[in-house]
Amino acid sequence: MDRWLIVGLGNPGPGYAGNRHNAGFMVLDELAARAGARFKAHKSRAEVLETRAAVLAKPLTFMNLSGGPVKALTDFYKIGPDRIIVVHDELDVPYGALRAKLGGGDNGHNGLRSITKSLGTRDYLRVRFGIGRPPGRMDPAAYVLKDFATAERKDLPFLVDRAADVAESLMERGLEATQNDFHRADLKISGPPR
Repeated sequence: MDRWLIVGLGNPGPGYAGNRHNAGFMVLDELAARAGARFKAHKSRAEVLETRAAVLAKPLTFMNLSGGPVKALTDFYKIGPDRIIVVHDELDVPYGALRAKLGGGDNGHNGLRSITKSLGTRDYLRVRFGIGRPPGRMDPAAYVLKDFATAERKDLPFLVDRAADVAESLMERGLEATQNDFHRADLKISGPPR
């Protein structure tokens, strides 16, 4: 059986751990907990965990250089773009919502831009973890590097768990069935107070 590559995007180091931009890392940590195993350093400049069905990976470069490790992993494990799932934060999806999609643009997301450039294609699956737009005139670049707000954090474990479910569903059931199940079932919570 061909394995999948599931990549969670984030920035390495404890100072970034709670940032909105690190939602992908949070979801990969949940998938690792479900597998009952730990990530190990890999020569691809990523932390990697191999399961029977998938290779889970967290690039150890900063977000805007994520493509290098992802390309190295696809070469090492001989995994094509059609079996890659990238889990990332998404400004254009409201907090509390998750979206699965295939391909498309990067919407200004430097991690996606780097991966698309390194792979030479944008046709890979994505789990878009909604973080919503920044309040007021806050710069989106500053917003994604802030920790989730107190009001958001109470729902964060549930959302991380659901995003892990979306990634597993993409592997097991495909895009259409996953979209049918998870796009209808958005968590109904309000965003941070404005």
